[in-house]
Amino acid sequence: MEICRLTVNARSHNRQVIMTLKNPDFARGIALFNRAHFFDAHEVLEDLWRPIPREAPLRLHLQAIVQLAVAFHHESTGNYVGARSVLARALRNLHGAENSFPHLDFDQLRADLGLWLRFLLQPPGTDKRPKRSGLDVRRQAAPPMPRILARS
Repeated sequence: MEICRLTVNARSHNRQVIMTLKNPDFARGIALFNRAHFFDAHEVLEDLWRPIPREAPLRLHLQAIVQLAVAFHHESTGNYVGARSVLARALRNLHGAENSFPHLDFDQLRADLGLWLRFLLQPPGTDKRPKRSGLDVRRQAAPPMPRILARS
């Protein structure tokens, strides 16, 4: 069972720890996220995150994926302020995540998350549709749920 893989850049001698979908717990956490089981995904991924050394970039990048699960759990319970706050932190922590998870498609994920951040920044009732008297105008329809996918 492969938990993490250590790679060494021969040119700079930098050590980089990466995580792959061959790790069954990581694969399970990603699968739970992709099925919108955000609380469970958070629990599984957080257990992987805890023992990673603080100085390892993988720790910050895995934290970002945990934060994505937390953000979408907040969204699923109607806590849009919490979702927006945690999603913004997750996006910052995803910087450079391609190095820790070279097999994941972060370009598509970031595009999907950008739509969600814009959606969460939009206050309810500001969907620019004309307000009809007596009707409660709600926020626009949410974007499709993001998925964490392998690179094609």
